[in-house]
Amino acid sequence: MISIQIPGKKTVSNPGRSLPSSFFSDRRPIILRVGWAMLLVLLLIMPAGALAGNGDPIFGNLKNDPKQPWHIVADQLTYDDAADQYIGKGHVVITKQGKKLTADFVQFQRKSMDLFAAGHVVMTVGNDVLSGDRMEMNLETETGTVYDGSIFIHENHFYISGASLQKLGEKTYAADTATVTTCKGDRPDWKITGKNIKVTMEGIGVADHATLWAGKVPVLYTPYMVFPLKSKRQSGLLFPQIGYSDRKGFEYHQPYFWAINESSDATFYAHHMEKRGEKFGMEYRYVLDEKSQGAVMADGFEDRQIDDGTSDLSNQWGYPDDNAARPNSDRYWFRMKHDQTLPLGFTAKLDLDLVSDQDYLHEFKRGYAGFDETDAYFHKYFGRDLDDYDDPVRLNRLNLNKSWSKFSLNAEVRWYDDVINRRLNGTNPILQKLPFVEFDASKQQIVGSPVYMNLDSEYVHFYRKDGESAHRVDIHPRAYLPLNVGHYFTFEPSFGVRETFWYQDRDRSGADVDDDTHDRFIYDVKADLSSEIYKIFRVQGERLKAVRHIIRPRIVYDYIPGKDQSELPRFDGLDRIGRTHTVTYSITNTFTSKSLKSQSAGHSRRFQPDLDVDYTYREFCRLKIEQSYDINEANEDDPAKQAYPGKKQPFSPIFAELNFAPFEYFSMKGDVTRSLYNSFFESHNVAINLKDKRGDRLFIEHRYRHNASESLYADLRLKLSEKLTAYTDYEKNLLDAKEIKTGIGFFYQTGCWSIDCSYTKEADDRQFAFMINLFGLGEFGKTFGLPAAIDPVEYN
Repeated sequence: MISIQIPGKKTVSNPGRSLPSSFFSDRRPIILRVGWAMLLVLLLIMPAGALAGNGDPIFGNLKNDPKQPWHIVADQLTYDDAADQYIGKGHVVITKQGKKLTADFVQFQRKSMDLFAAGHVVMTVGNDVLSGDRMEMNLETETGTVYDGSIFIHENHFYISGASLQKLGEKTYAADTATVTTCKGDRPDWKITGKNIKVTMEGIGVADHATLWAGKVPVLYTPYMVFPLKSKRQSGLLFPQIGYSDRKGFEYHQPYFWAINESSDATFYAHHMEKRGEKFGMEYRYVLDEKSQGAVMADGFEDRQIDDGTSDLSNQWGYPDDNAARPNSDRYWFRMKHDQTLPLGFTAKLDLDLVSDQDYLHEFKRGYAGFDETDAYFHKYFGRDLDDYDDPVRLNRLNLNKSWSKFSLNAEVRWYDDVINRRLNGTNPILQKLPFVEFDASKQQIVGSPVYMNLDSEYVHFYRKDGESAHRVDIHPRAYLPLNVGHYFTFEPSFGVRETFWYQDRDRSGADVDDDTHDRFIYDVKADLSSEIYKIFRVQGERLKAVRHIIRPRIVYDYIPGKDQSELPRFDGLDRIGRTHTVTYSITNTFTSKSLKSQSAGHSRRFQPDLDVDYTYREFCRLKIEQSYDINEANEDDPAKQAYPGKKQPFSPIFAELNFAPFEYFSMKGDVTRSLYNSFFESHNVAINLKDKRGDRLFIEHRYRHNASESLYADLRLKLSEKLTAYTDYEKNLLDAKEIKTGIGFFYQTGCWSIDCSYTKEADDRQFAFMINLFGLGEFGKTFGLPAAIDPVEYN
């Protein structure tokens, strides 16, 4: 083996830049420019994200240093002085700073830096590969031609192959005829072929006479095609959603993505609904700094159909949940969330949620800009959810807060928008909090004494547009004296005082107010007695080493004296504090396992005594049983003051809850409430989740409340084969034997494409959906959300 070094001559420019913050949507658009006869077809077929990825181009993703030499190694290496060239034969390897070229034969001109390689030519840069039978390349300009070759771009798993691939520059390739695909093998499941192809990494690709093939069958032809090959966000059309439903008829939903700059972007939507009209919407997302960001979304349309309260129109265009008509045709939804850092350690958060009517979020629960997608987006990037889609009262608020080590300040302006009252009655009796301020102190020791204290305090201005308004201040400090009696139990008595002041606004009061100021002083006493008993059981399993069982008995005594509060204003639960004299007793069992971490399994201190073995601890079972005894109820002889007139019932219902997850593939959660005075369970709920290593999953939940509600929900994911998964979900109201939702579908995935088809029946609406995904190019079709249990598997 012979090795030499050849000095380099030129610095190749640095690669592309990194992606912006993950706050932005990960949709990647595609720009399609086709012949006029094929424009509509391509908008349906060609999706966003074609050839998009995070990787950099061949020969361009490693920074070159001109002082670094090229290294040549070969079985036979000769130098022709007259021609000033090196000739390498047999296992030739040429390397420089992470770039590597291998071939059977290499002829290299030292002065011009021209290289000719033949026989199993492979050049790699990182994970990207350029290969072929022959290669002509200038190592200085890094331009040349590869014959009968292919380019593999690892980041988006793209293969570009052709009889003659020309490297025109650091990031540009061209070919007279070539094939593009993300599938492995000589017979890909799909591919695109074309002529006069030119590809610029971090730019675009163009092709004449492009054809999309499914296996050996051509399915689409266009005389000209343009597609992006950028890792950065790029403006352009996103793939459309297409579908049909009973309420909307044929649907076509087309988004357009605008990459404004590296810190903001926007998406615009046009949604055609055959039976309802044309809906338009927009989303604007922005990042101001590391902790300041926001998103504004709005959409609306003029609905061709209304629900005026008559049975025919209500059944066809309304929803039964609210029992209210929807006579308006002007419909919209505006929502926004914003996080902002402020000076002195303060932070601000803004939440807006304004909807035209109570049915809008029912109508547009799924799909682009629908409630499910918006709620998931806000939860992911802001950590705050929207109110439920079927809640007609929507919360809007501006929050200002700051936290110290032992104190916290929280101020809010809260506005509750009652959609039904606003739309139908023209009034707004909903109680608002303008503003609401809390200042709290956590439990802390008082200057070296055995006494601890905490503080809860608040100021709120209650405001009604149509009704009574008032100001209220509430201050509630509490003192604790924790005592430990040996190692047997802990006893913690505490004493709290509460002072509350009201000032009623005479001008806004809906009634004749004799006295506009009120106050209330009340105290409360509490005593908490608890203990803990535990035992550790040693286990000689391969990974499981021990189980700890803890029993925590607890008794809590609460006392609040009775006080006449009938003359006080009443806005919420804090305005009426009832007398309390109870003893609550509970017992909690917890089981915690101690297991070797997977990387530590198999190690033994016997043979490796100095090895630090890591363990994991997991609480796999928790059972709590609780009941209260009401001393006031037991001593009350006046039937009118008893909780159940004429019948003393001092014991509360027994409440028990269980969380049980003995191993990774099974978990159960349930609770039950049973009264000593009735022969039935007041409530019981249970949920079971089963799954296996293949990816199968079954989730079942049953909920019951006596004479109030009973429902069943089931979700099944069944992996029929390595590629095919069937799924179904079902929800039924057992109390009135009414089906709430039924859905069924299947998900099929191969190495480089997938298809998802589903049918959903919910209330009086039926919806069909499908989604086809050509990995690397993107998706086309319509989807209402891939089941959470099915995660696309990365192709190898």
